[in-house]
Amino acid sequence: MARPTPAERRRLARHAARRRQIAGSLEEWRASAFDNALVQFDAAARRLRLTENQIAMIKLPRRITEARLPVRMDDGSIHNFRAFRVQHNIARGPAKGGIRFHQDVTVDEMKALAFWMTYKCAVVGIPMGGAKGGVVVDPRTLSLGERERLSRRYIAEMIDLFGPDRDVPAPDVNTGPQVMSWMMDTYSMHKHDFVPGVITGKPLVLGGSAGRESATSRGIVFCIRKAAARLGLELRGATAAIQGFGNVGRYSARFLAEAGVRVVAISDIEGAWHDPAGIDVGAAMAHAARRGSLRGFRGGTPLRRAARLLELPVDILVPAALENQITERNAPRVRARIVAEGANGPTTPRADALLERAGVLVIPDILCNAGGVTVSYLEWVQNRMGYYWTEARVIEDLRRIMDSAFDEVDATRRRRRVSMRIAAFMVAIRRVTEASEMRGLYA
Repeated sequence: MARPTPAERRRLARHAARRRQIAGSLEEWRASAFDNALVQFDAAARRLRLTENQIAMIKLPRRITEARLPVRMDDGSIHNFRAFRVQHNIARGPAKGGIRFHQDVTVDEMKALAFWMTYKCAVVGIPMGGAKGGVVVDPRTLSLGERERLSRRYIAEMIDLFGPDRDVPAPDVNTGPQVMSWMMDTYSMHKHDFVPGVITGKPLVLGGSAGRESATSRGIVFCIRKAAARLGLELRGATAAIQGFGNVGRYSARFLAEAGVRVVAISDIEGAWHDPAGIDVGAAMAHAARRGSLRGFRGGTPLRRAARLLELPVDILVPAALENQITERNAPRVRARIVAEGANGPTTPRADALLERAGVLVIPDILCNAGGVTVSYLEWVQNRMGYYWTEARVIEDLRRIMDSAFDEVDATRRRRRVSMRIAAFMVAIRRVTEASEMRGLYA
């Protein structure tokens, strides 16, 4: 092979430096999610006047587990994958939280997501705590067999953490019903029993719940309906922009369109598309299902800068992509009346304050996107009973739980004169604190 020329060496050096810069920025970005979570906690704790002892009981993760998972690859080699499980709090019930397969998984990200899950369960009154797990892997590089062996190894290596009354994982980024099936089967084989209640997000044939796939989005739209009613906003004819067109974004767009909302912008990792007359959501969903993304979608005008979607003049903005999308830089340009947080942590604390001062109603993530964990809880309940409900029953229970949680948070907001986010944390933290104090400390 010929040696690279000086120009090629300079180009390769620039690319390497850029990769290091991106990796460093991403690490900082992931870590900041946990820092932001603690800022949100502290603001609510001050309002509640928690003591130092109360804070010590509920603020930080109770257990952080890291493992190396040896997996035999198709070529016969053995590769070790770095894996995590963070259990934040189990005062109110078994830990609950997804498992993601992604090359950028970090322990700080897991800590933040487990933290949010604790208070997400508490704000909607689910008797569970918070957890999160992940494996550092790009699943696109794995064969189906390698993916199965990695899934089974994760549960086998950490089996003492899990159980229907200990820790109940669920799908997350790059995992789904098939991965949950492998994990449930592995746990069941170790226990010499059939234990569907150890995992949620399973297929229906293995004890999954009707209505689970679209539950997060249904919960978002239930919250939007309540927020719109509070503002006197008629949904029929209102406009919306959806950032992110994965499972949450797709179904949010669909349910909003069914409610008469004109969805004028959508985006995914490939870019953003805008049509003031309204995007055909059904066509967009079909295109994404066929192509795997919105790349090549012709149902709108591509935006030169995808992040501009967040700044469009719409009634409803649904950030359903990644953390830290609305920052102090772009928050002054957000013109939506309602921001419904479909993603976890899409708004930084400084941006949150700017939106509050501007009169934007932000439905916080721990309330807004709690529909998924709510139906996961309902799946767990059905598994424990061995009796399964219709989709209509599940949706009605979800609506009742989400509506009740929104009303309680809104009442706290008005009574305590705080933002919806601080009110949501106040409701949740109070519940976790009361449970912790009633249980006390074991010797």
